[in-house]
Amino acid sequence: MPVHNEDIAVIFDEMADLLEIEEANPFRVRAYRNAARTVRGLGRDLGDMVAAGEDLTALPGIGKDLAAKIEEILKTGSAGALKKLHKEVPASLEDLLKIPGLGPKRVRALYQQLGIKTLKQLEKAVRAGTVRELEGFGAKTEQSIQEAIAAHRTEKKKRFLHSVARQYAQPLTEYLRNQKGVKQVVVAGSYRRGKETVGDLDILVAQGARSDVMNAFVDYDEVAKVVSQGATRSTVILRSGLQVDLRLVDEDSYGAALHYFTGSKAHNIQIRRRGQQRGLKINEYGVFRGDKRVGGRTEDSVFKAVGLSAIPPELREGHGEIEAAEKGDLPRLVELAELRGDLHVHTNASDGHASAAQMVEAARAQGLSYLAITDHSRRLTVAHGLDTKRLRAQLAQIDVLNANLKGFTVLKGIEVDILEDGRLDLPDEVLAELDLVIGAVHSHLGLAEREQTERVLRAMDQRYFTMLAHPGGRLLQQREPCALDMARIVEQARQRGCFLELNSQPQRLDLTDVYCQLAKAEGVLVSINSDAHRTEDFADLGGGISQARRGWLESADVLNTRPRTRLRKLLRRTMG
Repeated sequence: MPVHNEDIAVIFDEMADLLEIEEANPFRVRAYRNAARTVRGLGRDLGDMVAAGEDLTALPGIGKDLAAKIEEILKTGSAGALKKLHKEVPASLEDLLKIPGLGPKRVRALYQQLGIKTLKQLEKAVRAGTVRELEGFGAKTEQSIQEAIAAHRTEKKKRFLHSVARQYAQPLTEYLRNQKGVKQVVVAGSYRRGKETVGDLDILVAQGARSDVMNAFVDYDEVAKVVSQGATRSTVILRSGLQVDLRLVDEDSYGAALHYFTGSKAHNIQIRRRGQQRGLKINEYGVFRGDKRVGGRTEDSVFKAVGLSAIPPELREGHGEIEAAEKGDLPRLVELAELRGDLHVHTNASDGHASAAQMVEAARAQGLSYLAITDHSRRLTVAHGLDTKRLRAQLAQIDVLNANLKGFTVLKGIEVDILEDGRLDLPDEVLAELDLVIGAVHSHLGLAEREQTERVLRAMDQRYFTMLAHPGGRLLQQREPCALDMARIVEQARQRGCFLELNSQPQRLDLTDVYCQLAKAEGVLVSINSDAHRTEDFADLGGGISQARRGWLESADVLNTRPRTRLRKLLRRTMG
């Protein structure tokens, strides 16, 4: 029974939550949280590392005890320590943790001070107005909890980050490809369109000779429940809770099925309507004129039948791609190979887990030719942010590093906090010594839209300001984006000549696709950055590229597709 990195991270997060509810030693809680982040950020499978005899204690934040627990989870699928915690903490409290905004500290306060153990008890307390009386809550928090409970009640099914779904999709599709008679296997749906989160996986299998792939599918060792099984379609639930639908199609219909099950409802309706206007019937089985099949073996044949060039999967949302294809105006979407560098990278000088030299080697291995070291500024004390003295010491180290590099450049930068009044966290005299300054909002995230927007606009108007990092400040499935007037932000970036970041961290993917399109329309360059804290994090750039493609971005729309000389000219233009 394979155990994925995400499975291990989920267990460590759950242990941290339960320990925090128990008011365990904060260092112990933090150790599990850090371990979960490390495991999620790995570009390699922990099971493969253990099988190869690698020392897990070499990983950041993984000591002997945690390494032993990882091996236990890989072997048994669970951890004895977690089972013990389940006996000590009321199981119903874990349900409360599923409510956005209710972390372990608040759940503990509700339990200890109001005796709340269940969601029903919490609803009753919220309606009675007693929650707001607790220290650290208040009327606004109580209202947010009430709204979160309502949303939780109506939520149909769990959604998974695309990066998490990929951990389950890749081994499953590889398993299916190895079955007799299978010709092609592709995951369609929102997964193929590159959406940030997916509710399920739609897998299409093309078969040549008859195969036993359906039996193999339901017998897959990660299947927890078989919902249905038929000759051409089966549905299962994996142990992770992810639903997977498998459809078996003939090779002659494969392109039509792939198109049908990839596009959004709006996209597919428009394609079928164009077909009807041409006397064609288009469905998942093919393109037909009367009873005669005239297309459907490939996706291109479906588009050709309705007078369109092929539309990339990421654009198939019904948001203008049909009209663009009709006019021959489809963008040539940016590709990962076109990135020349990464302009948002952390080291162990702040909250990163590797030295600048190690990050350089990892970036070179990714095929990049430059990166910017942008550790946190002093305000972010939890990240051991740099003050002026430490930053200048780092700049001297970068000079030494560059002197010994050939064919690669390290740029001097900082991720500086945007203070509540819009000032930047470090003085101009040190910011002037940098190649770029990335401004970021890390505090006061709940300001009203007008206040938050004015705050960011004032920061962007500072003399030494290059780029706005992860503009929305969102964490997918954890934290909603800040209330910002993004139209004004984009307009300010255009007037000021500065840039917007598309942060590739899987939990951020921020800018959204809509704001990527807005930036493109206004001529504002977007920088696709990893926000790497570990050497493995450069692999996240692929997710950023997928998001950029959903936002219609081409190579020319992306700042860090430029070679170093052109990039430096653009950066100098923003720095005073």
